[in-house]
Amino acid sequence: MEPRSTFTATPKTTIRRIPARGSYDRALAYSILDEALYCSVGFVVSGEPFVLPMAFARWDDRLVLHGAPASRLLGTLATGIRVCATVTLVDGLVFARSAFHHSMNYRSVVVLGNAVEIEDLDEKRLALTKLVDHFLAGRSRHARAPNEKELTSTRVLAMPIEEASIKVRAGGPLDDENDASVDCWSGHVPLTLTALAPVPDEKYPPLASLPGELVGYRRGP
Repeated sequence: MEPRSTFTATPKTTIRRIPARGSYDRALAYSILDEALYCSVGFVVSGEPFVLPMAFARWDDRLVLHGAPASRLLGTLATGIRVCATVTLVDGLVFARSAFHHSMNYRSVVVLGNAVEIEDLDEKRLALTKLVDHFLAGRSRHARAPNEKELTSTRVLAMPIEEASIKVRAGGPLDDENDASVDCWSGHVPLTLTALAPVPDEKYPPLASLPGELVGYRRGP
């Protein structure tokens, strides 16, 4: 069954602060998730909140998380507790004439749900392929695939993307008309993630030439 093109707003995901910036469009959420390099995973243990950054990937309608079997984070998530995974892409700084209206341009996604451990080795192998390809599309075709020892020493969880919301801000400042005469520059400064020149491995110099995809590497469409 194909997922709905929009997420159903729930009491937990309904955007109340400036709802015009909110969205529940699945394609938009997926485009933001695919561009982001990491997510922040929030959960509560014994009444204590934790938020930890993690590498991740989107596998169709699931988020893939991974780590060592001894990881307290993954061990806790595998028990089925509620999880909140968020990503934020900062697209710019907004400079207003008033201090109050300074802001940022951004695209963010919040996903709520329960993570399930992937134990089947073939499925786990596919999930790890998605993680590698999240860094660079098609990378898994060139790198050595994980062997059985590496598979068993890696814990992999999948979190269905079923309850989610998106929020986006774009454009310039929203100063009040009364501040138009304030002698202060206003506008916005776009920001992008820029990759520097690739640095080859010094310990084991690569036998292959630099992949063309890494020349001018960038995230996004």
